[in-house]
Amino acid sequence: MAAGKSTVAQRLAERLPRAAHVRGDAFRRMIVSDRREFTPGEGSEASAQLWLRYRLSAMVADGYAGAGFTAVVQDVILGPALLRYLDLVTTSPRYLVVLAPRPDIVAARERARVKKGYGDWTVEALDQSLRNETPRIGLWIDNSAQTADATVDEILTDISIARIN
Repeated sequence: MAAGKSTVAQRLAERLPRAAHVRGDAFRRMIVSDRREFTPGEGSEASAQLWLRYRLSAMVADGYAGAGFTAVVQDVILGPALLRYLDLVTTSPRYLVVLAPRPDIVAARERARVKKGYGDWTVEALDQSLRNETPRIGLWIDNSAQTADATVDEILTDISIARIN
């Protein structure tokens, strides 16, 4: 959260010739009754709803890809869950880009935002999970000092690094 995912994903999709921006959080927000937020120490229902969200975004991405669109999926998927999520996406080739700005930059961005995304999570806890538990596959970008357009430029320049199959 506050890493620049929404802006970068939207701008990347806009620069591709035929693309869709699949926002993972949209599937969470579609649950209007008995939604369980995934928080530290979450229960099984919160975990089940998180994985429902992941399965739905993978299916939608595959649906767009099957119709000839590049699906740019945007979500927070950390730790070993990343490999499990990637197994849900059947389209080939697949590309993975991880935005990894420094935690001090993320904290400053979060303070400046109207929308607050961290809730019970801390920037430090999520950063630790990102850097120490998430598999180092795909293209990792420290976009701490980059504009969104510069990040998209880097993605498009280094897209071969992002390919995971």
